[in-house]
Amino acid sequence: MTVRQVLSGKGADVVTIAPDKTLAQAAKLLADKRIGAVVVSSDEKAVAGILSERDIIRALARNGAAALDQKVADSMTRDVVTCSMQADADHLMRLMTDGKFRHVPVVEDGVLVGIVSIGDVVNRRLSDIEAEQQALKQYIASA
Repeated sequence: MTVRQVLSGKGADVVTIAPDKTLAQAAKLLADKRIGAVVVSSDEKAVAGILSERDIIRALARNGAAALDQKVADSMTRDVVTCSMQADADHLMRLMTDGKFRHVPVVEDGVLVGIVSIGDVVNRRLSDIEAEQQALKQYIASA
């Protein structure tokens, strides 16, 4: 299973935020979109970083409510693991689990084209397993 297959089921829409926005704006965006992370980008094409709920919590723990007025760039993860559409989704799932992160931007030729979460990969894998199980049941029933 490739990342392309995962994205084909969930879509390639990516929510981004500019690095000069505040953590309060980022938190509202995450809540409004019901997502756990947002890609940080000045132009919606190049990945400058990623900001997750965990990053916001860490900033709040360090600086209290004043953290909400800080820029996204101050709290985002800068060393972002990205992948291509051809990446093996099972390998990516292991990478996310081992690295303790849940979102990976998908980049092709330096341009942001999607994002996958651990939940997206697990859901696709479960769908594949259910389809295999149904095919086996049909095969047995027709034998």
